[in-house]
Amino acid sequence: MSAPLKPILDLGALDGGPVLLFGGPYGNLQATEALFAEASRRGIPKERRICTGDVVAYCADAQGCVDLVRQETAATVMGNCEESVGFERDDCGCGFEEGTACDILAKSWYDHAKASVDTSGKAWMRGLPRIVTFTLGGRRVAVVHGGGADISRFIFQSTDQTVFDEEIATLSALGPDCIVGGHAGLPFTRPTSGALWVNAGVIGMPTNDGTPRTWFATMTVEANGVQVAFHALSYDYAAAAESLCAAGLPNDYAETLASGLWPSLDVLPQAETAATGAAISPQPIVF
Repeated sequence: MSAPLKPILDLGALDGGPVLLFGGPYGNLQATEALFAEASRRGIPKERRICTGDVVAYCADAQGCVDLVRQETAATVMGNCEESVGFERDDCGCGFEEGTACDILAKSWYDHAKASVDTSGKAWMRGLPRIVTFTLGGRRVAVVHGGGADISRFIFQSTDQTVFDEEIATLSALGPDCIVGGHAGLPFTRPTSGALWVNAGVIGMPTNDGTPRTWFATMTVEANGVQVAFHALSYDYAAAAESLCAAGLPNDYAETLASGLWPSLDVLPQAETAATGAAISPQPIVF
């Protein structure tokens, strides 16, 4: 199997309207359909839609999400799930500690996802870029999955500043004013001296905040810069949960879709763990 064709993909200037950024469809077809319906309602065309990766994971409809994301986005960053499924590896490469609840649950959904995606979908995954760049309103943006050097690095709002410094240094040759990541599942912004770090959120699973909402982000040019705003996505989570159960996948994630609470907090730092069950409201920021 071939190596990724384009480690870095530059989309050029995306001026002309808002840019949609989202991550983690996670095989949740109902959420993915709802996202693109919302994008169309907002007048954001395919050419200004970017996915931060992990198109497949916890939910049942891996192939459907692959087909829809391929059709409806300008670019998708290779996430660890695309890397693992595309190259038919033995596990998801999520970075879960061995023996934890997340690691144990992953064995079921990963095998399902790998078996569900067809040859064309796996070839598409293998060819995805690891970094996508674009400019908007004169600002340079780099989009990654986990980190610039480590595809499955978990980076949260409370992560130590040294980690952000390392990541920004890794990507410094691209000259980003803003770095957009995914993987960690929680939307946030973190201003730093080098660049603004943004996690666009994921659409396929809620944010451990006790609500079934999922999240995506937009970037819009304003008079004083580019605004990053977060938006809650409502969708038919009951249908997604039903599909998950019908596929024989762990009920833990079906319950999460409704409750908004993660089945395991293994990957969360102390600050994010303490916020469990508290409804989030991420605020916009201009850079």
